[in-house]
Amino acid sequence: MVIIPGQISTAQLHHHLLGAVAPRPICFASTVDVQGKPNLSPYSFFNVFGSNPATLIFSPSRRVRNNTIKHTLENVMATNEVVINLVTYAMVQQTSLSSGEYDRGVDEFEKAGFTKLPALHVKPYRVAESPVQIECTVRQIIPTGDQGGAGTLVICNVVAMHINDAVLDANQQIDPHKIDLVARMGLDYYCRASGQAVFEVEKPGSQVGIGFNGLPPAVRNSSILSGNNLGQLASVPELPTIDPAFSDDRVKQIVQYYGISPTEMEQEMHHYAKQLLNDNKVAQAWQVLLT
Repeated sequence: MVIIPGQISTAQLHHHLLGAVAPRPICFASTVDVQGKPNLSPYSFFNVFGSNPATLIFSPSRRVRNNTIKHTLENVMATNEVVINLVTYAMVQQTSLSSGEYDRGVDEFEKAGFTKLPALHVKPYRVAESPVQIECTVRQIIPTGDQGGAGTLVICNVVAMHINDAVLDANQQIDPHKIDLVARMGLDYYCRASGQAVFEVEKPGSQVGIGFNGLPPAVRNSSILSGNNLGQLASVPELPTIDPAFSDDRVKQIVQYYGISPTEMEQEMHHYAKQLLNDNKVAQAWQVLLT
């Protein structure tokens, strides 16, 4: 499938974009109008764009069907303030409920059963059920267009960040399993960012990896090792050498049973190395492959 914007409807393009660019974090935006009436609505065109100054951007899109704008956008244009609350699995159904097209002046806190907490520096309320609430002033508002489906970038300065201690680990960092965030996918799908869905990929250090072109041909051209496996092996700063002290019972078994067939022995070594790499045991996998 090849899609050219303008050759399909905006609604169709919207669905393809949201299905492809996912998962997206959710900005649960709390605002007030000029009379101080609260509004609460989620937006998944959202992310962090710097820490000095601390900058968040979310985008309430113009409605495709009638080219109108959301109450959230009207409020931030009038007051230049917003509280961005992060959405967890425990509150996702309530959050979805708040996204209904309620009339102006209707309090979505009450409709969705959320608890208001006063903010320290801005007028909009915080959502008590959210473990992270970020008070913001609005630095700039940039429309990307004036037709239905166009976004409006709301560039926010962080003035205060509230974090529930219950989601912190021993190092006072946010633990992804404790915070249990959800993210938006396409259509009616969401993603739960905890449990087996969360995994670690070690960032390259100050020493760059040897790269794919630095791998021995037998490893680089393996029919067993995946691209992810090769990426792990290629991340080492220099090609390892055989460690004389390395000893592994599984390697001894492979040599014993397949030693008369170098091709089969190599395949078994690669299968074993793959298991080790899937457990993130890169140094051990290298020793197996060098054997």
